[in-house]
Amino acid sequence: MRAEKYNRKSLVASVFVGIVVTLFLFYCRLPIGLCAEEAYKIGAVFSVTGVASFLGEPEKKTAEMVVDQINASGGINGHRVELIVYDDESDATKATLAVKRLIKKDGVSVIIGPTRSGESLAVAPIAEKEQVPLISCAASYKIVTPVEERRWIFKTAPSDSHAVERIYEHMKSKGYKKIAILSVSTGFGASGREELLRYAEQYGLEIVADERYGPKDTDLTAQFTKVRSLEPDAIVNWSIGPTQILAVKTWRDLGMTSIPLYQSHGFGSRKNLELLGDAANGVFFPISAVVVGDLLPDSHPQKQVIMDYWNEYRRRYNEPVSSFGGHAWDAIQLAISALKAVGPDRAKIRDYLENLTGFVGQSGVFNFSPEDHNGLSKKDLVMVVVRDQEWVLAE
Repeated sequence: MRAEKYNRKSLVASVFVGIVVTLFLFYCRLPIGLCAEEAYKIGAVFSVTGVASFLGEPEKKTAEMVVDQINASGGINGHRVELIVYDDESDATKATLAVKRLIKKDGVSVIIGPTRSGESLAVAPIAEKEQVPLISCAASYKIVTPVEERRWIFKTAPSDSHAVERIYEHMKSKGYKKIAILSVSTGFGASGREELLRYAEQYGLEIVADERYGPKDTDLTAQFTKVRSLEPDAIVNWSIGPTQILAVKTWRDLGMTSIPLYQSHGFGSRKNLELLGDAANGVFFPISAVVVGDLLPDSHPQKQVIMDYWNEYRRRYNEPVSSFGGHAWDAIQLAISALKAVGPDRAKIRDYLENLTGFVGQSGVFNFSPEDHNGLSKKDLVMVVVRDQEWVLAE
């Protein structure tokens, strides 16, 4: 009788332990050896919703995909990676609150994002003050400049200065002399406008029109009509979101297609092509090589990492990659590389990133230094033009 009771108790205990272990493994979804170690925490702030959701959503998907791949292959030195993502809803105040929470409450070792320049500029002083490495996915050069005031801040998107130079190089090759610029009154637009104005003389270009508009404007007819009257050789529009779609539609509706239209590198999403259809044909813009991976020669240094990203992202999400997802791929991979090399110590991660060279990413080959926390150059961007709702390498 005692033996029977003992066996029952033993059976109940075994079942209980089995349930606990099963739930534990289900929760961390890793071999038990990895679960025994403390997780390495990476924070992320993306514009998953709001006006910039078409940028932030592929960033979130990409970061989650990469972390799942890392954990499935054994984690980092026996530690699983815990990715904590907050949606800033395309709002600088919410981005600020999210970064503070990641630092104070979640205790992350490194933060990736935010998605846009405005939010990145808003949170940079916080990460700097708290001495937490932050790898932005946004474009403005101001995010990492001046570097002595941005020691803890890095970024993966090519700078607006790089994009401006690639546009101006292409214009110069076509013999253009007079240009018109339009820009949105956001952090991204203001930074791009500054660079357009700053580099124009260097490339022998005269800016005959400098028009601005708000991010919520729904009619750009007045601005484009004024531009047309000044007869420029080419037009540059600098914005993201609905206004960059509106700019293309206005350009075409006003019959201005004889004047080439250039967009910023913020145009690099296939959703823009879907929304515009044939109206996008003829639009030029600079973009990271990630979106034209299949057009790159096999000898290109980024070809393999780009195609691997393409294949896994399409398999998992059944949609093509964008340059914005590429920015997140670079940011999360840089964070993982640092954690592999130096562990979760924030100061060591900062120092590692600042001295990292030859890192092959989606946005280019990164060569960071104490003087450069972006690590890219204009050579990491390619000029493309839209033809038949596809982008092809521009001549």
